[in-house]
Amino acid sequence: MQPEMSNYNSCIYEGTVFHQRLRPRKHRLSYRVFSMLVDLDELPSLNKKLKFFSHNRFNLFSFWDKDYGCGKDTSLAQYARNLLNTADLDLTGGTVKLLCYPRLFGYAFNPLSVYYCYDLTDDLKAVIYEVSNTFGERHSYLMKVDQKDGRPIFHSCKKDFYVSPFMDMDATYHFCITLPSDRLTVFIDQHDDKGSLLKASFSGHSKDLSDKFLISLLLRYPLMSVKVIGGIHWEALKLWSKGLKLFARPAPPESPITYVTTRSLEKKT
Repeated sequence: MQPEMSNYNSCIYEGTVFHQRLRPRKHRLSYRVFSMLVDLDELPSLNKKLKFFSHNRFNLFSFWDKDYGCGKDTSLAQYARNLLNTADLDLTGGTVKLLCYPRLFGYAFNPLSVYYCYDLTDDLKAVIYEVSNTFGERHSYLMKVDQKDGRPIFHSCKKDFYVSPFMDMDATYHFCITLPSDRLTVFIDQHDDKGSLLKASFSGHSKDLSDKFLISLLLRYPLMSVKVIGGIHWEALKLWSKGLKLFARPAPPESPITYVTTRSLEKKT
């Protein structure tokens, strides 16, 4: 019997999440997860052709537009393109792909979702980092990209959004990402005025999207959604037990989007 092959632009990345806090107490965690890279224009087709995946309705695996962006049951693809238009990026005819955790048994929590925004010639023109905290708030950082050679992309921005009660707002994010291919990496190095404070990453290998593979994921990660949100609270409890300082939660930014004026940088050696 021939293996079931995928004809989709969307795929699965199976890999590892890694966090390492360096100060004032060292703390480290690592666990296996899978993420979905969804071509947002492909959602109606996925909804129609896959038995165990649905768009905006319950299934074993599902994707709901309201879990992202402005939190409404409106087209997420159009939402992303509207953001790009406000940043003077018209990607008409290009694709927008979102790296995220899908809902599993109707539930998911995404601390970080990444939009890869391509033009008509399939060049990456922008990245949107969408951050969610456990207080039901969401904020995005939109970064323009001007790079065509496939090398890792480096850029930075000030932290504008409260994520953890153990992290001060006075910090800077340094991102390094690779373009989605057979392998994908998202790396964040959070700095304060004393240097590197927290390193976090996801790295995984691509797998074809199919009903057969979705069932295999279900068998291997039946409680992944619970593990993600439960792990956040469990790690927070361990940090609290280590005596880390708590920082008060400020009001969220007036704008849900931070437009970052930056350029892709080669990593210094």
